[in-house]
Amino acid sequence: MALSETCYLLMTASIELDLKQRLARLSERDRRAMSAYLLRLKHQSKRGSQEISELMKEMDAGSKTSLSKLATDLGHG
Repeated sequence: MALSETCYLLMTASIELDLKQRLARLSERDRRAMSAYLLRLKHQSKRGSQEISELMKEMDAGSKTSLSKLATDLGHG
């Protein structure tokens, strides 16, 4: 591994730790907002769009669970 790659990985790990620590200090409301933002970023990516497309195809093929069945399966109904 090249020195520049090692430095990049260390910086990335440091930045990730800093972000996690900052997120942990947010209020519940702000954490939900950040979570929604990150999910939106994921869905806007090519990979995220492909995952959603595959999920929709599975649902169209009949891989669905009704809300009432889910409630029963979870012991809520």
